[in-house]
Amino acid sequence: MNVLIVDDEETLREQLIKYMSTEDIDADGASNGEEGVNALNVKTYDAIIVDLRMPVMDGITMIKKVRELGFRVPIIMMSAHGDTSDAVTALKSGAEDYIVKPFSPDELVIRLKTAVDSFRTKNKIEAYSKKLDSQNDFVGESPEIVNIKTMVRRMSGSASNVLITGESGTGKEVLARFIHNSSALSQGPFVAINIAGIPENLIESELFGYEKGAFTGAVSRKAGLFELAQGGTLFLDEIGDASLSLQVKLLRVIQEKIIMRVGGVQNIPINVRFIAATNKNLEEMVRSGKFREDLYFRLNVVPLYLPPLRKRGNDIELLSKALLLRFSAKMQTSVVGFTDKALEKIKSYSFPGNIRELENTIERAIIFSSGDRVDESALAFALPSIDLHSDIDSEGNIALSKPVSLTLRSAEIAAIKNALAASSGNRTRAAELLGISRRSLITKIEEYNL
Repeated sequence: MNVLIVDDEETLREQLIKYMSTEDIDADGASNGEEGVNALNVKTYDAIIVDLRMPVMDGITMIKKVRELGFRVPIIMMSAHGDTSDAVTALKSGAEDYIVKPFSPDELVIRLKTAVDSFRTKNKIEAYSKKLDSQNDFVGESPEIVNIKTMVRRMSGSASNVLITGESGTGKEVLARFIHNSSALSQGPFVAINIAGIPENLIESELFGYEKGAFTGAVSRKAGLFELAQGGTLFLDEIGDASLSLQVKLLRVIQEKIIMRVGGVQNIPINVRFIAATNKNLEEMVRSGKFREDLYFRLNVVPLYLPPLRKRGNDIELLSKALLLRFSAKMQTSVVGFTDKALEKIKSYSFPGNIRELENTIERAIIFSSGDRVDESALAFALPSIDLHSDIDSEGNIALSKPVSLTLRSAEIAAIKNALAASSGNRTRAAELLGISRRSLITKIEEYNL
């Protein structure tokens, strides 16, 4: 066990470090909160023991800083004052226990071991819960999905990098979580970042973190996502949108397993598994010089292709039922299933937006259901009133063979009327039910003269 002891009383600090060694506990010392936070940036500890009152940075401030930076480690606060309000503040700030000086070293060790054991047990329970949730979320019995589950089981003992490809909305992040929670890293964190969703000038500081004063606005040190993912998985979504300059930096991190914060001078070792995902053809991007070949091979150790929903057969029914139960519980409704006709209508639709579109469809269908089952009338407001199933080519492109404006207009009018009725005329609530902004709803009401 590695422990960090933070106290400005050098004599007490050294005595505790010496006593810890007799209990087979490796302990390091720091004289104030700032030194303590710096120590956490260069070494991993199983627990922290911190004094309440210290110069430079006191114990409460250090605890808040540790939690703000994302370090998951049990903390015991010690103080010579014994004020109840101090204990309450420490616990609210993120400490697991509070001990009053003077105390017996034996008592401190007992509390320390209890805090560490409790923290580890809590992490195991959370990891197991996440694992169950992931297994329940990654629903499917089609041959392609069964093959993916088999591959995930086979690589459960490794921490090899994975590249997930597939169309948008197919559930690539759900698969990434399933891989993480099925692996030996399941007790570590799962950290996700959408490369395409963060401006180029901010992506580096988000991933690598930064030092105080590294740039305008950097008023304090911040750990990046690489550090927050220590001992777990970093999911790089939309990796195909990474700039060439970012690709170079990612390659170095993956190869050398070290990072340096923006504005920093110290290398920080990391232990992270990388799972990347994209809806783009990376092989073609490599050939055209838009994606580095060496990074592609570093990420593509285990390639997994997630097929579109329209090619997953009966999985549409399985997913629909699973999503209905999840949303029904979340929304606290009595809807528990589908009528046969409603289920057939869902199964006959192609879902060009894949699982993301299916989720929206099921949620809307529950909103517009009046009984305990989703029927065809509820689906009329949840599904487009045009049949796209037979008009999707092998590439997934939609080709409309007839004018649909009148049909779409009628569906929009009916949906708006129903939403307004369900919300008793409250336009804000009606817009929420429809999944659009209030301004968009008002525009539609004016357009259709409702």
